[in-house]
Amino acid sequence: MLPKVFIDGEAGTTGLQIADRLKGRRDLELISIDPDKRKDVDARAAMINKADAVILCLPDDASRLAVSLVTNPNTVVIDASTAHRTSSGWIYGFAEMDKAQRASIAAATRISNPGCYPTGFIALVRPLVVAGIIPADWPVTVNAVSGYSGGGKPMIAEFEERQTEDNFRIYALGQQHKHPPEMKKFTGLSHTPMFTPAVGRYAQGMIVEVPLPLWALPSKAKRKDVHKVLTAAYANERFIKVATLAEADAIKSLDAEGCNDTNRLEIYVFGTDEQARLVARLDNLGKGASGAAVQNLNIALGLDEGAGLVA
Repeated sequence: MLPKVFIDGEAGTTGLQIADRLKGRRDLELISIDPDKRKDVDARAAMINKADAVILCLPDDASRLAVSLVTNPNTVVIDASTAHRTSSGWIYGFAEMDKAQRASIAAATRISNPGCYPTGFIALVRPLVVAGIIPADWPVTVNAVSGYSGGGKPMIAEFEERQTEDNFRIYALGQQHKHPPEMKKFTGLSHTPMFTPAVGRYAQGMIVEVPLPLWALPSKAKRKDVHKVLTAAYANERFIKVATLAEADAIKSLDAEGCNDTNRLEIYVFGTDEQARLVARLDNLGKGASGAAVQNLNIALGLDEGAGLVA
């Protein structure tokens, strides 16, 4: 029998994207709830416990409720919300984060899907902290911009229905945002990074950037040392690609939409031996959300990790 997969919250932005990536798959069966019963707790519980894997595409409180409905010990839960990303007993669903992470995901029944900004940030910073190039107590700053789809249905409506004329907007000005806790935890940093997010007038795609004053680091690392560590960390990975220094030097600008509709994450080390600009480019709805959820699903069910995904 094919493994059954249920998307709880399939009508939302992430849910629709996941369903699109799963349609036509012959190695699993996508099951759906009657639209009239999407808010029926008993009906949802029945679907959740019928499934071999359930992907939660819900607000945080609704995700916590959904998890409380699980009575089938074999049901794998992949939560795309923020609710469990730093919770004990949950495995962080970033397969490329560590050499042992895939095995942890494969063995887990509770998997938290990473946030879009943290995916880029962790990809850039964690290997450098592990290698000792960035000290754990370094005051790290991350600047990032995403398409408006990252804000969910309210922000999508705001931009697409011309409720705002903003072309570029910074937000989380009071340093209150849902992503920094996972950024800190999964990079090994001692302090919460300074996070400065922004949104632009385009639907999807994002750039995450970490400025690194190499001259000030105790490690005295050069640009090539940083690049060497990042290249080694993602060698032979299907979805994470590190541009060569020559490729980076040939680039004069970088479009945030360049990885759209893929599960690809691109890493660039721009700059000089004095000042480096570490950049990750990804689709906030791809590797930053639905693509990562499908990748985690594939790993958890023992299927081809790249099934339904574009590298």
